[in-house]
Amino acid sequence: MSVARRTLLTATASGTLLAALWFVPSANATGERSAEDAQAAASGQSAAEAGDASGIRLADTGPGLDTTPYLIGGTALLGIGAGFVTYSVRRSGPRSAY
Repeated sequence: MSVARRTLLTATASGTLLAALWFVPSANATGERSAEDAQAAASGQSAAEAGDASGIRLADTGPGLDTTPYLIGGTALLGIGAGFVTYSVRRSGPRSAY
């Protein structure tokens, strides 16, 4: 395989990884605080009461959460990574012992 083709393959793999990471959701589960929340916090209401009044919804958690897509995706990525490691070890060939 020529050097130019190897560089193109590396650039394609990097671009594909960045494109896939574009779709990863952010970890900001609570949203922005509104002016009503700030006033409620200043007036002495608890955070729970202020959150209920403004309609802020937190991330879905608990036993009803379906984690199957995450398990399948994680297993697939782990397999791909192990394949890359195996390929690179085989490609490097036998090495002389010191």
